[in-house]
Amino acid sequence: MSTKAPCAECIKGTIHPGTPIGETETLHGLTTYIVGNRTNPRGIIVMYSDVFGLALPNNKLIADSYAKSGEWLVYMPDFFQGDPVPLKMADVLIPVDATAQSKISKYGGLLATMPSYLLWTGRHKTAKTEKVCVDFLRELRKDTLSRGLKIGMVGFCWGGKYAIRAGLEEHMIEVDGKKVSLVDAVVALHPSHVVLPGDVEGLVVPVSYAWGEQDSLVSLETKTKIEDIEGRVRKAGTGERTVPEMEHRVYKPGRHGFAVRGNPEDPAERACLEDSVTQVLEWFNKWL
Repeated sequence: MSTKAPCAECIKGTIHPGTPIGETETLHGLTTYIVGNRTNPRGIIVMYSDVFGLALPNNKLIADSYAKSGEWLVYMPDFFQGDPVPLKMADVLIPVDATAQSKISKYGGLLATMPSYLLWTGRHKTAKTEKVCVDFLRELRKDTLSRGLKIGMVGFCWGGKYAIRAGLEEHMIEVDGKKVSLVDAVVALHPSHVVLPGDVEGLVVPVSYAWGEQDSLVSLETKTKIEDIEGRVRKAGTGERTVPEMEHRVYKPGRHGFAVRGNPEDPAERACLEDSVTQVLEWFNKWL
C-alpha cells in the first residue's frame, strides 16, 4: 500500500475476555510482555502488535496461545514506548456485536476519535518507528546467537509492516565477521501500510502472509502485487542471495483485524482467530 492516511479499521474490533498469564519486564530497553519457556525454548517468537499494544488483552492472550505448547519463549515489546492508541478509543469503537451498532453511533465515533488518531500517527512516523523495532531486534539477535536460538517475528496490522521489514537484507547485521538477518522467519497478519516494492523486494527470510476477503483496509490486490514482485525477483535471481520461500493464506470473512479483534462469538470470525494462530505456529515450526 501507499502512504495513505490511516484507516479507522485499525481501531475497531472486539475486546476478548481472559486473563493473561505472562509477566511484564524491561528487555533491551523496552517494556516487554514475556510468556513461555524461559529455560530451554526451541526458539523465540517476537510479536509486533496492532496499534493498541500491550494495553489490549487480546494481544497478550495471543502471546499466551503461542507459548501454550511449552516450546516457545514469546516476547511482545512495547514498540510504541508507552504511547499506543488509547484503549478508550476501543471502548467506543469496538462493539462485541457489530450488527447492533447503529450507523450514527459508528460514524459519530469515527469523527470524534479520528483527530486524536491522526495526531498519534504523527508521533509514530515510519523512520522513528522502525528504528525502535530494529534496535530491539539487533540486541536480541546478538543475545540469541550466543544461545543458538532462532527468532520468528509475527506482526499484526500496523505491526505487520515492521515484521516484514525486519526480514530485509538492508537490516542484516555483522556478528563475528558474518552477516546475519535480524530474524529467521516472519508472519504478517493483515499487514497495513505496506509500501511496494520496497518493503518486500529485499527479503532474505521466509514470510507467511494472511489476508482477509472482506478487509476494508488491506485489499487482496496487495497480495497479488506482492506475489508479482516475488515472481519477478525469483525470475531475475539475486546473485549469492537465495530467494526465500513465501506463502499466502486468505481468510473468510476476514474483516480487518481478524487475527486479533474478530468476534469469538461468531463461528466464522472465531475460525479466523484460531486458524491464524495455527498459521503462525505452523510457519515457525517449519523454519525455526
